[in-house]
Amino acid sequence: MAQRLAVVTVTYSPGEHLEHFLSSLDAATTQRPLVVLADNGSTDGAPEAAAERYAHVQLLRTGGNIGYGAAANRGVAELPVDVDWVLVANPDVEFLPGSVDELLAAAGRWPRAAALGPLIREPDGSVYPSAREVPKLIAGSGHALLAGVWPGNPWSRQYRRPETEPGERDAGWLSGSCLLLRRSVFESVGGFDSRYFMYFEDVDLGDRLGRAGWRNVYVTSAEVTHAQGHAADRSPKKMLAAHHESAYRFQAGRHPQRYAAPLRAGLKVALLVRKRWVSR
Repeated sequence: MAQRLAVVTVTYSPGEHLEHFLSSLDAATTQRPLVVLADNGSTDGAPEAAAERYAHVQLLRTGGNIGYGAAANRGVAELPVDVDWVLVANPDVEFLPGSVDELLAAAGRWPRAAALGPLIREPDGSVYPSAREVPKLIAGSGHALLAGVWPGNPWSRQYRRPETEPGERDAGWLSGSCLLLRRSVFESVGGFDSRYFMYFEDVDLGDRLGRAGWRNVYVTSAEVTHAQGHAADRSPKKMLAAHHESAYRFQAGRHPQRYAAPLRAGLKVALLVRKRWVSR
């Protein structure tokens, strides 16, 4: 019996991206999944137009901009109980034909997979490093501080795994811009941590899934294109602050011990310096 699929996308004035998302989804799977638009306060009318045009598209107003993870959780909670797999994806994603069915097929090959992510291409065709290692405190800090000025530093190479040949494999975490989730497991770990307004909610989820004994699987035979940043670019200062706050929350939350207080303090200062530097 086929596993039932549903789709959740978080919208925030997605414009024409949403139409491309929905039309490309038609060719990405032989199923006709319910699509829930978890809307965080769009003002462009695109989510309303899509829900009116397509019978399988449902608009869910979250009541305001509650953040990506919280909105995705709301969308998943609205799904029928017989949905087995949930594709959480940004509305600025376009699917290649058969890509979602390829993710579902890979799930059959990896019975302990709780999250599966496709190969993600930038609009220029380059591959985005969407399957990465969970950042440890030292390596993650080195990447955060040096990636912008020394892209080839050893911590960034370790984190992004650029030398790894394309192929189906385990990852520490997968980009939340397009993520197929085993619904029962997603709900059992509490879904996305809503304390992350934006950024790192996917890192956190991948880490928690791994700690719970499940796998995050990178499926390079499934491809999508992601026009990144259509929402974040409207409020770059706010998003920059959210990125640094999320980075601190992730690392500090995994090193809560009293003896780690100096490390947490050092990380906070380093991220503050980085934020001010990047803001220049």
